[in-house]
Amino acid sequence: MDEQPAGSLKDINVVVTGAARGLGAALALTMADMGCNVILCGRSLAALDVMAGHIETRTGRRSKSFKVDLADADSLDAAARDIATSFPVVDVLINNGAMWLEHRETPYSPGEVASVVGSAITGTFLFTQALLPALQGSKRPDVVTIGSISGLPSASLHNAAVPFYAAKRGQMAMADGLGQMLWGTPVRSICINPPWLKDISPLDPEWDAVPSRTKGELATNRDIVEAVIFAITRPRHVTIASMIIDCDSHGTDFRSHLEK
Repeated sequence: MDEQPAGSLKDINVVVTGAARGLGAALALTMADMGCNVILCGRSLAALDVMAGHIETRTGRRSKSFKVDLADADSLDAAARDIATSFPVVDVLINNGAMWLEHRETPYSPGEVASVVGSAITGTFLFTQALLPALQGSKRPDVVTIGSISGLPSASLHNAAVPFYAAKRGQMAMADGLGQMLWGTPVRSICINPPWLKDISPLDPEWDAVPSRTKGELATNRDIVEAVIFAITRPRHVTIASMIIDCDSHGTDFRSHLEK
């Protein structure tokens, strides 16, 4: 690979988990638009192939898809091996995939709780660990963990289930621990913590209108995508170890979740 300017993302290999929909899809599309080779990971190959089709239509680039269930150790181990075989060098890993669990009055099953915690912490760590050799082969390796303001101390529970709330707290600790573990190596550990988001895509006309949104409106997927791009394009001597994206609507202040 030719030497690129520090802020350039052209031709770098970017792995995105949870890439079939929502924020993961927005990240994948935007990275592809910027010239990245995007490696799509998620639980449904059919849904990933749809996303790969959008990317090819927009950019002419063919993205590879890998089935990854972060709550299943065998699945993520097999996927990591296949990714490393196809892409011996990974420049950026975006740990976006995790299971959402909403608050409800009825009890949660053991399977639901295990999947939430397992995908956010156990699976994310094991997947990162498995791809570290490929990351260490890069000249600009970054691990980006998409956390949540739910993981912040004293954050409003709002409508998140307690297992999700706890898993996101653990995910923040994992990102911090990775940073300490990787101290002295070229690999940076970055954590981006979004608030509740309006789910929009670069395929939507609304995407281009985001810069004109006013204070008090919900944050969007685009805001988080731009935060990720900012973090991974910083000069290598600095690390955006943690970034909190806040907003007046469904943000860190408990009042932001009250009905108006």
